Amino acid sequence: MSDLPFTSIVLAGGAARRLGGIDKPSVRVAGVSMIERVLAAAGPSGRTIVVGPANGPVGVPTIQESPPGSGPVAATGAAFAAVEAEMADVVAILGGDLPLLTAGAIAELRAVAARGRVDGAVYVDAGGRRQWLCGAWRSASVAGRLAALVDSRGSLEGAALSELFGALAVAEVVRAGDPPPWFDCDTEDDIRRAEEWLTG
Repeated sequence: MSDLPFTSIVLAGGAARRLGGIDKPSVRVAGVSMIERVLAAAGPSGRTIVVGPANGPVGVPTIQESPPGSGPVAATGAAFAAVEAEMADVVAILGGDLPLLTAGAIAELRAVAARGRVDGAVYVDAGGRRQWLCGAWRSASVAGRLAALVDSRGSLEGAALSELFGALAVAEVVRAGDPPPWFDCDTEDDIRRAEEWLTG
């Protein structure tokens, strides 16, 4: 493993259409914004970079994908372009709307991604769906897929996460019980449910 600090990329540029187009990561859940909760979980691991609007958290390096709103794969590509030379061997790629994420969950993903013959590790929910924005990945593998997508599509704009990660060797991590660290908040009901988990 590299001796560079573990890297986390937090994607915070979604349109939040089901919440009226607001800045979703800034929405407070049990008194703390979702992005603050994600950054707190990522913080103990090392270096963090946010991809999203310039009005992001103070003191955290923030960049914007081009064009703005061109999707999570383009945002991931922007982060790699900005810091790839200084990126650790394993990188966490996380949604900015995961209020239940913990440092322990990231550590679990990182440990799985760093061992064995896999390119990365993601949580899977009870329905077997891979939670692409709650995963840890070998940086070289992601960089290779980003380059391959640019070659095949011409750009990363509008590319799906399954296009980026689906061709890689993925370890699926199952976590029994609640709260699920991959739980994202797309609706008001989701926010209320997350608050119930957080407040007990």
